[in-house]
Amino acid sequence: MTTKLFAEVDAKAAQQLLDSPTPPLLIDVREQNEWDAGYLRGATHAPKGTISFTIGNIAPEKSAPILLYCAGGVRSAAVAETLAGLGYTNLTSMVGGINGWSAAGLPVVETTTLTPEQKSRYSRHLLLPGVGAEGQAKLLKARVLMVGAGGLGAPAALYLAAAGVGHVRIIDFDNVEASNLQRQVIHTTDRVGMPKVDSAAVQIHALNPDVQVEAINGMLTTENVASLLDGVDLVIDGTDTFEARYALNDAAVQLGIPVVHAGVFRFEGQLTVLAPGRGPCYRCLHPTPPPAEMAPGCGVAGVLGVLPGAIGVLQATEALKVLLGIGEPLIGRLLLWDALEGGFTELTVRRDPHCVACGDGKRGGGAA
Repeated sequence: MTTKLFAEVDAKAAQQLLDSPTPPLLIDVREQNEWDAGYLRGATHAPKGTISFTIGNIAPEKSAPILLYCAGGVRSAAVAETLAGLGYTNLTSMVGGINGWSAAGLPVVETTTLTPEQKSRYSRHLLLPGVGAEGQAKLLKARVLMVGAGGLGAPAALYLAAAGVGHVRIIDFDNVEASNLQRQVIHTTDRVGMPKVDSAAVQIHALNPDVQVEAINGMLTTENVASLLDGVDLVIDGTDTFEARYALNDAAVQLGIPVVHAGVFRFEGQLTVLAPGRGPCYRCLHPTPPPAEMAPGCGVAGVLGVLPGAIGVLQATEALKVLLGIGEPLIGRLLLWDALEGGFTELTVRRDPHCVACGDGKRGGGAA
């Protein structure tokens, strides 16, 4: 008699496992169209035909508990046998599958309907654990404020638009100049003289018609910053003056809105996520602005053209992590990149309890 290399449980027992202090990794082995119709909360999608190739990334530890399900229990049992053959030792298949789960009155996540065009456009996102259809729906509903459509804002805006962030509000007061084109890749030669926000809107619409662009040709000030932050989920800080950074920081702290901050200088860049209540704010890092001669702009000091591109893409990456609630954002961590040395350095940064913006007793302050 052959010994079965995996356990089987019904829906009620599966729910108890998932509600335990150490729940198993839940894997849905159905096809994409079945997943799109609904799935169990917390599940990772890995179709039966490809799971042999993807399981190493999904579950690198072969002794980790894994709960598999399909529509009725046949495919999940077959996958359990396959994974056992690959050395996985703690496998459980749910008898009855998602059909039995629904018949038991247990909840199923109803996926947000994506159009066929969106399923094609975001297909690589739909395959990712932690993103999938539910995460893509979050991105399509997200609202991001881009402060600046220059060196940092250009790549960040392009990649957030490509990812399907549904509403992008951009503020910038400059027009496109020929000298911008060495690094500000959202603009083109034929748009020299056009307001940067309008140029950025043209490029974003050409890249992804799903994205609504709100172009504001102006300067962020203490008077308008609250209205600019109204209704947004996150801010990309591409400012180049300390006055604007402080105004943005103080308002974001008061409203509890995270800011992905970055800066570039010649061959060096830096990046951090300022999340009110979870880490330091910009004033914790820079209580007072340095003398002007210590922080010249790129028009005076110069900047390697690819540098803001690399840092801007990292800003977009951190933004997506925050919006999706995945990974470990750079909260309380300052990432430094020396492009000439090709090396990254990470510094721990802490909230100042005496900070005038987020210190103890102030709104947005808290243990961090």
